Amino acid sequence: MSNPIITPENLVYQKSKVLSDNIMHYCPGCSHGVVHRIVAEVIEEMDMQSKTIGVAPVGCAVFIYNYINVDFIESAHGRAPALATAIKRLNPDRLVFTYQGDGDLAAIGTAETIHACNRGENIAIIYINNGIYGMTGGQMAPTTLEGMKTSTCPLGRNIALNGYPLNMTDLLVKLEGTCYVTRQSVHNALNVKKTKRAIRKAFENSMEGKGTSIVEVVSACNSGWKMTPNEANKWMEENMFKAYPLGDLKDK
Repeated sequence: MSNPIITPENLVYQKSKVLSDNIMHYCPGCSHGVVHRIVAEVIEEMDMQSKTIGVAPVGCAVFIYNYINVDFIESAHGRAPALATAIKRLNPDRLVFTYQGDGDLAAIGTAETIHACNRGENIAIIYINNGIYGMTGGQMAPTTLEGMKTSTCPLGRNIALNGYPLNMTDLLVKLEGTCYVTRQSVHNALNVKKTKRAIRKAFENSMEGKGTSIVEVVSACNSGWKMTPNEANKWMEENMFKAYPLGDLKDK
């Protein structure tokens, strides 16, 4: 049987030209690969490949520069919003975004994140929240839920000992400098489409000088959670979404 001829009329989907040909190393079921694909598609659809600068710090998030063919700068742990601030101010015609995990943005990078947002820097922040430090062994993060087991709290997060989970987007929504704050996911096709629309809006806001946009993506880390991909998605729906409900929090 001969292969079918692909024409614009019958083409359903094709890989974005902004994605590299490198095979992604992420664990099966990881949300990073899906978000990478979305980011690449939005950059291509906006025709901004030659004018995009991404900032990636430490952790699983840093490997985005292997998979998306735009200029990237690696920042110190947690400092991505500060570096993105400098890049955007020096290059206001560029699309500048950070790509950060919760162990980075909500822990060591708390100050940089809050102050960049409070100043209303014209950058987009993509924030992957899976409730743990995924790369370094699944330790408890500021976002770890009460009772959630990690390698450093094997009996579950104890509020009396470890404090409450830190909901960063609920804090950032109150700042005058933020123009768009939203919380999405990529665990099914419908939510992938919603997340893509959110990232497109965040990137457009950056180019229009509206202030800081934050797209939180509530994600599963099935390896860190010690679950299969399907189990992790179910656990996320039943637990993570209660603590971090999906939807737009702010849209100026």
